[in-house]
Amino acid sequence: MSTAAAADIWDRLKALPQPTLLELFSTARDGGEGADEPGAADRVAMLSGRIELGSEPELQGAGGILFDWSKTHLDRAVLDAFEDLAQAMEFPAMRDKLFAGEIVNATENRAADHATLRGVGDPAKVEEAAALIDRMEILVEAIHGGALGEIRHLIHIGIGGSALGPALGVDALARDLPLCDVHVVSNIDGLALEAAFARCDPATTLIAVASKTFTTIETMTNAESALRWLRESGVADPGGRVIALTAAPQKAVEWGVDETRILPFQESVGGRYSIWSSIGFPIAMAVGMAEFRAMLAGAAAVDAHFRETEGRANLVLRAAFADLYYARVRACQTRGVFAYDERLTLFPDYLQQLEMESNGKRVTADMQPIDGPTAPITWGGVGTDAQHAVFQLLHQGTHLVPVDFIASIAPGDDLDPAHHRILLMNCFAQGAALMAGKTGEDPARNYPGDRPSATILADDIDAATLGALIAFHEHRTFANAVLMGINPFDQFGVELGKQMANAIDKGDAAFDASTTALLEVAGLG
Repeated sequence: MSTAAAADIWDRLKALPQPTLLELFSTARDGGEGADEPGAADRVAMLSGRIELGSEPELQGAGGILFDWSKTHLDRAVLDAFEDLAQAMEFPAMRDKLFAGEIVNATENRAADHATLRGVGDPAKVEEAAALIDRMEILVEAIHGGALGEIRHLIHIGIGGSALGPALGVDALARDLPLCDVHVVSNIDGLALEAAFARCDPATTLIAVASKTFTTIETMTNAESALRWLRESGVADPGGRVIALTAAPQKAVEWGVDETRILPFQESVGGRYSIWSSIGFPIAMAVGMAEFRAMLAGAAAVDAHFRETEGRANLVLRAAFADLYYARVRACQTRGVFAYDERLTLFPDYLQQLEMESNGKRVTADMQPIDGPTAPITWGGVGTDAQHAVFQLLHQGTHLVPVDFIASIAPGDDLDPAHHRILLMNCFAQGAALMAGKTGEDPARNYPGDRPSATILADDIDAATLGALIAFHEHRTFANAVLMGINPFDQFGVELGKQMANAIDKGDAAFDASTTALLEVAGLG
């Protein structure tokens, strides 16, 4: 890659004119002779596109997702510059390395093989991944068939990627008559585990312990407490109720899990990319393997688009262009994500880890100081709730916050259609209002406008769509990283605090006066 060429392109981007959104649409409407920008309808067409999910054999007849970036400040000159940046940073070659199963995580000398679980990538690794998914299916169907007795509840214990993905999948897909009642517990705070216990009958409860290394202190402590709860509740063989989901199967055996109840996944699959692996076991338990495989197929449809489409026509890469434009050219420090669908309540939480743990870095992949901002702070909520909580700042505050709206054309409820109609009207109106603004004689009621937003509009929220949405954002995160020259697959920033907590436990470390005082007040000194 050419860092000098990339620096020149960033200078070029910062020197470009910055027309307002209304000016971009106005220029489009005028469409005067020699105009650089397209007509209004053509602008929408230029910056919108669909990914069809029915292209996958398993999803024949499935719908798709529309990605509309026309209310952002992307224009032809900006897109031209970002396409040049992608070439300077060798984006096509890096994408090829990702899907070929080559080393893309240099600091840990690993590939990033999550796409192989969707059937995409190096054939040998795809075959290995398929065998692991088949193994999970055998166990899931056996449990559903009564091989472990009556199982009505599953307490899934994990943290980080071992919990956020399962929680999202279960919440999004298992709201109607789940095959198994699933509770995801991540917090070491005992209240979280007690709440799950209160909702479950120990006689019909299974415990899933999800940890890539099978050493994560929060997860293993919660797992020990769950076993104790089963034992004290009269369950004869608590260990026989444990399913281990891990990339370290021998550790699970040493902990006491029967080998037949260990579902491994590849070491080269990162935690925040592991929903496609056996970490997705609770999703399969809740909705069945057919739905889990539909989720994989939806993700594979996005893999195909991302892998086969070049330049600005690549909807994932285009989203990354906008992300970097706002972070580095417009100095936006945050990005809001608002799901106008109750089934995606946990999606902003999921994206927080995916994006900030991946790209919240301060050095490049070759260990040089980064030359600009990296990942913005990802935050968000659910519409219309968020409109009555944080949209005041979005419309009239002093921070420029790019916003993603996510919605579904089909409702998820069976109530009066007015519910969904009002929901969608609000979603679309917010994007229009952020762009247009409003002026008048009363300054307190003025809206500056020119606030960018993108809209992701699915035909429906089902397993395939959820898989596609997650894969889209995985690749969006990767594309951002490549264009910045950083490694999105390590996460050393999470280690220091854990090391200090261990030092407190051992009593062999000295701390600053403030921390020492807090430890003494809490009885930990």
